[in-house]
Amino acid sequence: MNTAELTELAQQLRVDSIRAADAAGSGHPTSSMSAADLMAVLLARRLRYDFDRPEHPGNDRLILSKGHASPLLYSAYKAAGAVDDAELLTFRAHGSRLEGHPTPRRLPWVETATGSLGQGLPVGAGIALAGKRLERADYRVWVLCGDSELAEGSVWEAAEHAAYERLDNLTAIVDVNRLGQRGPTRHAHDLDAYARRFHAFGWHTVQVDGHDVDAVDRAYGEALSTTGRPTVILARTLKGKGVKAVEDQEGAHGKPLADAAEAVAELGGTRDLRVDVREPPATRVMDPAPSGPLELPRWEKGADETPTRDAYGRALVALGAAREDVVALDGEVGDSTRTGWFAEEFPERHVQCHIAEQQMVATAVGLAARGFVPWASTFAAFLTRAHDVVRMASVSGAGINLVGSHAGVAIGQDGPSQMGLEDLAMMRAVYGSTVLYPCDANQTARLVAAMADLDGVRYLRTSRGATPVIYGPEEEFPVGGSKVLRSGDRDRLTVVAAGVTVHEALAAADALGSQGIAVRVIDLYSVKPVDRPTLRRAAEETGCLLTVEDHHEEGGLGDAVLEAFLDGRPTPRLVRLAVRTMPGSASPDEQLRAAGIDAGSIAAAALLLVEEAIVR
Repeated sequence: MNTAELTELAQQLRVDSIRAADAAGSGHPTSSMSAADLMAVLLARRLRYDFDRPEHPGNDRLILSKGHASPLLYSAYKAAGAVDDAELLTFRAHGSRLEGHPTPRRLPWVETATGSLGQGLPVGAGIALAGKRLERADYRVWVLCGDSELAEGSVWEAAEHAAYERLDNLTAIVDVNRLGQRGPTRHAHDLDAYARRFHAFGWHTVQVDGHDVDAVDRAYGEALSTTGRPTVILARTLKGKGVKAVEDQEGAHGKPLADAAEAVAELGGTRDLRVDVREPPATRVMDPAPSGPLELPRWEKGADETPTRDAYGRALVALGAAREDVVALDGEVGDSTRTGWFAEEFPERHVQCHIAEQQMVATAVGLAARGFVPWASTFAAFLTRAHDVVRMASVSGAGINLVGSHAGVAIGQDGPSQMGLEDLAMMRAVYGSTVLYPCDANQTARLVAAMADLDGVRYLRTSRGATPVIYGPEEEFPVGGSKVLRSGDRDRLTVVAAGVTVHEALAAADALGSQGIAVRVIDLYSVKPVDRPTLRRAAEETGCLLTVEDHHEEGGLGDAVLEAFLDGRPTPRLVRLAVRTMPGSASPDEQLRAAGIDAGSIAAAALLLVEEAIVR
């Protein structure tokens, strides 16, 4: 397209954004209108994409980080012939693919779900890293950002990571339209302020008039010719560009234009231009097939005690040897989480994200989008920083593995800032997630192997201290299952535990057994999905469930057990032992005792329940 045609295409994108929002009765047309010229030039001149083959390995990757400007993206799809005008006008309607914010669950051309601002660039950096380092492909990643989201810390984690990795296949386009939701952004139209920040992180910066299509095209060309570092294009634009009633005006964010017909007329009316998007180059396809048989590490039952974090590290190495699509990510704690062993064996498939947990998880999402099986590991407590990235990963339907070590008070002297005590609740609440909490080495290794082939967000909770090996290496641990470790016809109650508390529960059961009190013990290693049949059978046969967990009582193991009965069935008597106080520094044994979740506390609680049952 020549200059005049590009200008006309930009006007069409504005008009269609207005029409879509007007049909929906909601949306963000003014945020779309400011970036219309940027999108028009990208679509017609620079993007290489086969809309009939979104899986094409040579396709450039376009991420709309300012996901609220979805009318612009959908209008671009229409111009490319991917959707028609009738579908465009179903924007935000029930059952429509064109949701308020784009998601890959609905549209094959969307790389990642956006709308929670500040996440497009972090995920884009992950995709760019996959292309440059792992796939060695020629595709480019274009991320269209808003200026408001540059206040998010996640953007700057991404900026530093991308520069450190020298991702010259990544271009950020910032639509600096001056206005946020409630008024001016922090730096308004001060492009120099943004440029100084990106330059400090090592980016090549280009400043441009975002409504001059020729200048925008030259800026894109400069980005393409820049090597050794990523490029940011800072485009000065006007929100609501082209319609006097809303152009550069406060109070027009997030709502349809008051008079859409008049606005369309002011922009020159409707158009039906079609864009022949450039074809992607021929590209080698990554072969995700396993490279060899999986030989998991083995521990003999009753062997020396082993921390589950050690078992995870060894199992991950074995998985990496069997599958070339496995990638490990570290938050600078690999010597603690044991992902450092993977880095030693497969340095080319190890990504060091340093202490930037949001970027670590976002990189995992980007890698998953390119077909890899990422494993991101850090202390369980520190994953809380990345929870919104995890949440949005579930919106995307991304398949990522998260591993949180140093869980619970059992870590000992380090104190509460290092203790993961909320992680089970956090991960259970994520849509479609799987939450696993092994208690010994063989169980850990088997669950690692199972996780690799699951869908959605998968979470493995590992422990710092060594625990006995109570299962043999051939034992199977299906996701959604459990193990009944003590059981008999005379069981008076059932103790349900997971992880470190399994061993405390077994010790308590032995102590109670010596007093003639039979207790059933269930290892509920699959916290989500939970083994409802086994729990229901235990409730029917023993009459009472006692849960014990190294976690706060809200949202963890106890709640998972309780929810197994919330389907109209009678709820059994349920007593929960959990961490209810703020821990300090103490030895692991002292911590468990102080929290009331050690063997002695379990036995005391069980004895009290049995006595109460006798009185009744």
